[in-house]
Amino acid sequence: MALTRWSQPWRDRPSEQAALFNPAFCGELISRTVAAYDIGRGGPLPFALAFLVLPLALHPGARAALPVRSDTTFATWAAEHGAMLAELPDRVMALRPITREALLFLTQHSALTVTGRGVGLGSRALKLTPKPAITTDDAQAARRTAGFLGRWLANQASTAFVLQTLGVRP
Repeated sequence: MALTRWSQPWRDRPSEQAALFNPAFCGELISRTVAAYDIGRGGPLPFALAFLVLPLALHPGARAALPVRSDTTFATWAAEHGAMLAELPDRVMALRPITREALLFLTQHSALTVTGRGVGLGSRALKLTPKPAITTDDAQAARRTAGFLGRWLANQASTAFVLQTLGVRP
């Protein structure tokens, strides 16, 4: 079986991809979504929704298209952003191995738990500061977006509705 770029050892991956998609940073983004979702909904983030975080938080065009307020009607927003959403299923599939790797990394460190109910904060959850001392504007925008996604997704009626509206299959 041939190795894909995501199944290669870290030392063999292109340095740009290893830097942008490292499990610690991607896991931090997912953790921010999980924490915000838990505050809004009082429970774990449905597992399938975890796979939306990186495609929406890391892509500058997707970040710019997201609403400003977490009480924005999901269906209305989706209807207004069809062109961006047309690309989303492909991005979700492309980043699926990265999301899995980040989830595995954080569960191994007890920062997140994955159960039948979804993805929750673990016994050693990350201490998420609003803005780390050393960061870039792009990384900070991704962090803000990840927190927003948790608040916004917590306001939605169901996981199935969100995935169907975005054109993503679990």
